[in-house]
Amino acid sequence: MQAKAFLLGAVLLVFGAISLMALREVGYLGIWQSGLANWGAFQVLVDLVIACALICIWMVSDARQRGTNPWPFVALTLVFGAFGPLLYLLFRLRQDHSASLSAT
Repeated sequence: MQAKAFLLGAVLLVFGAISLMALREVGYLGIWQSGLANWGAFQVLVDLVIACALICIWMVSDARQRGTNPWPFVALTLVFGAFGPLLYLLFRLRQDHSASLSAT
């Protein structure tokens, strides 16, 4: 559990740093405009939108099975991309850890 949480936290920190640099350099709208710059960039943007949509479908299904509200994480995904799923996975690990502690 600790290794997974550490890895997710590390990915979140590195991705956060990269995102902050991009925001600083081009701004939020500039990130989206970059995805429309040419067909190659547009393909990557569409690929990420499809991947995030599939992840959102999984998050909603998984959260419902666990009795958790998925919508804050879905909203984060729609606005900030991978931050939503990364935070959901950390939340899920913490939820599993709490459940295992209360079972003992």
